[in-house]
Amino acid sequence: MQEIQKKYQIGVRRFGLVNWVGVYTLYVKEVTRFLVVWAQTLLSPLISSLLFLSVLSLAIGNDRGNVLGFPFISFLAPGLIAMSIIQQSFAHSSSSLMIGKIQGNIIDTLLAPLSAAEVTLAIILASVTRSIFIAIISIIVFSMIVEIHIYNIFYIFIFTFLGSFILGALGFVAGLWAEKFDHMATVTNFIITPLSFLSGVFYSVDRLPEFFKSISQINPFFYMIDGFRFGFLGVSDGSITFGLIYLIFLSIIMWLISYYLFKIGYKVKS
Repeated sequence: MQEIQKKYQIGVRRFGLVNWVGVYTLYVKEVTRFLVVWAQTLLSPLISSLLFLSVLSLAIGNDRGNVLGFPFISFLAPGLIAMSIIQQSFAHSSSSLMIGKIQGNIIDTLLAPLSAAEVTLAIILASVTRSIFIAIISIIVFSMIVEIHIYNIFYIFIFTFLGSFILGALGFVAGLWAEKFDHMATVTNFIITPLSFLSGVFYSVDRLPEFFKSISQINPFFYMIDGFRFGFLGVSDGSITFGLIYLIFLSIIMWLISYYLFKIGYKVKS
């Protein structure tokens, strides 16, 4: 009798240190969530990037000189892909939490035999997966339109992973904080979009006045996009080594914040 009570004691984990089956199940559920509506989650970002590329190509054309030694369009293409990657990673994790809270099915996640660390990692890694899908599709399509140089695929992957991981964690935090979609729009409009446009997507930061150039040096979006572009062109505006260390540190910090907030039940437990 005592053995049965011990075996089925409430609150005792019986999955070992990590519930790998649970993590994988939640991860697959999140990946399936964006694959089911692939036209919205994968095709739409691609079309937006292509529109940016088309408009700027028509507006500027050959009048713009080389940037970092490359034609403007070849410089622009990796930046547009990187911007799409980080924005969509944020959108995935934030919408996952927001929809769960509004529809009430977040209770399924809260009652699952998963720790806060396992839940946060599964959702954030699903955001990273969505970004990788977008990166692969965008690179293939863009290569059919403009000349795409690939200098080092390792840097393309590592900066895709780090950038999408950080934005996935930020989206997780924003999803916990927001109580309605208007709150989420505030984060997107006043944080994500401005930092994206001020990160050197459309220009080299060397052309900025010294004051704004100094501000760019602390913008994590700058290092995400600059490092991603370095993987294609082999040249960068900033230090790739510093950017890599900075993003690794920031990814750990952002995950710890998302883990802590979910662990204490911030705005999800009454």
